[in-house]
This record gives sequence, structure tokens and C-alpha cells, in this order.
Amino acid sequence: MKAAVASGYWQTFRFDPRLAEQGKNPLTIDSKAPSESYRDYILNEVRYASLLKFSPDEAEELYKRSEEDAMAKYENLLKMRDAFEPKDEE
Repeated sequence: MKAAVASGYWQTFRFDPRLAEQGKNPLTIDSKAPSESYRDYILNEVRYASLLKFSPDEAEELYKRSEEDAMAKYENLLKMRDAFEPKDEE
């Protein structure tokens, strides 16, 4: 699981709406930005590596799209966190 998070395959976060009542951001992202190879992670998973044997060209395209989707998901989490950030009421 650690490798899944480090590669960006899986993001970990918490959402607690009670924090908003306290003036805190209710969305906490526990995972850091991906620091390991996404491709290396998925190729260590038999379900993804076996796709290379059956359809190498299609597998490469799917791997690329999957990585792009995972990175977009992480970027979206960052945007959501920023959107939930309490506004200073001065």
C-alpha cells in the first residue's frame, strides 16, 4: 500500500466537516505528491503486467492514460483542499 501511495496510484485523505465549524480546513490530504514511478508500481501488479503479454500497444496507451488520470486526481484533491480553506474574515 505504501508503494501505491508513493507512486500516486492511490491517494489518502480525510474529510471531517466538524473542522469547518472550528474554522479549520475539513479536507486533509495525507499522501504527499507522488515520489516514485507510477509505471514501476503498476508493472509490479500482475493484473497490469499481464496486459503487456496480450496487447502491448494497447497496454502502453492504457498505462499512460492511467498515470495521467492519477495525477489529475491528485491535482483535483489539492484544488478541493484549497477550496475548503477557511476564508479570513477581516
